[in-house]
Amino acid sequence: MVTVFSKNDCIQCKMTKKFLKQHQIDFIEHNIDEQPEYVSQLKAEGFMATPVVKLPNGNAFSGFRPDRLQQLA
Repeated sequence: MVTVFSKNDCIQCKMTKKFLKQHQIDFIEHNIDEQPEYVSQLKAEGFMATPVVKLPNGNAFSGFRPDRLQQLA
């Protein structure tokens, strides 16, 4: 399952979620504005911006990356 860490008013987050929905890719979303307990975890992993997308294979990336998302479609 793909996991998306997002926050409110984040254009790249909205684009990432829209891409996943359009390609019928199931995902779990954690909004760090509403669930701040995830912030320290993401920072510890080196992420400083949202969205952070964690793939089922354990890889992760941040930002809207249609090239990486396309591999899931």
